[in-house]
Amino acid sequence: MRVLAAVLREFNKPFSIEEYDIGEPGPNDVVVRVRAEGICGRDLVIWRGGGFRNLKPPLILGHEIFGELNGKAVGVFGAITDGTCPYCRAGKDNLCLNLQFFGENRPGGYAEAVIAPRNSVFELPDSDHVKYAAAVCPLATAIHASKLGNVGPGTRVLVTGSGGGGVGVHTIQYLKSLGAYVISVTSPSKADFVARYSDEVVTDREFSRKVRDVDVVLEIVGAATINESLRALRREGTLVLIGNTEGEEVRLARPALTVMREHRIVGSAAYTRREVLEAVDLLHRGVVKPIYRVYSFKDVNKAYDDLINQRVLGRAVLVF
Repeated sequence: MRVLAAVLREFNKPFSIEEYDIGEPGPNDVVVRVRAEGICGRDLVIWRGGGFRNLKPPLILGHEIFGELNGKAVGVFGAITDGTCPYCRAGKDNLCLNLQFFGENRPGGYAEAVIAPRNSVFELPDSDHVKYAAAVCPLATAIHASKLGNVGPGTRVLVTGSGGGGVGVHTIQYLKSLGAYVISVTSPSKADFVARYSDEVVTDREFSRKVRDVDVVLEIVGAATINESLRALRREGTLVLIGNTEGEEVRLARPALTVMREHRIVGSAAYTRREVLEAVDLLHRGVVKPIYRVYSFKDVNKAYDDLINQRVLGRAVLVF
């Protein structure tokens, strides 16, 4: 089955817009017409060629897929799970032993259509595909990470990278909906915007000089900020490691600090399918406002250039 797609033929190089064979649907598959596709930070890491050493071009990226099937507005779960491993049976399908991501293990949503297992497709409550492409993945990420950090009303939460990509701006909104006390770390140029959803905003590189004894850190940036985050974390506090945007090695500058304070560092592996549906519901009800910038599918290279140079507030969304 040949479709028009943005093909990554070489890491760290522009995408090629071309006809590409994505295979043929099997007996349990359906073909979803893509209407909107979000550009995830994970995509950027893959594009740069770091962090996913087993992946080799050519690739069709994209796991934030929203479109149409039989005239209905649908979404596609970003990863395929086997449903039978111990983690799937325990409701932790994000840890599936046989997890396959769209855009990595099989062609993703940077194309006119995707082939997906029927049980990986879910119906949307409305047809605003762009809204869901902009915010379901980052919001589901926030839901999962907040559960790992046991965030609730009054929890003091520090969020790094809160004003850059889609995860940050949707995470701080979600935290406020939980009643948490939100301290956002961002750049000076985005401070005013981030302040709308925060109790405090910090723009200093050495932000631990101003922020102390937070209960939880949602670490979105990774290597560049993790040591400042640990300095700001209270005794027995939890740092939830969500991402590492540059794909660099993460090193603890002062391991003794984490040892003596009994910090908990917990990895956050995306989200479960149930959390995806939670995110869809929150967006449909307007609890969280999607923040995004729209690009034509054929302008994918422009979108990447804007993302790399931090000219996008929220999510970049490709439309077809």
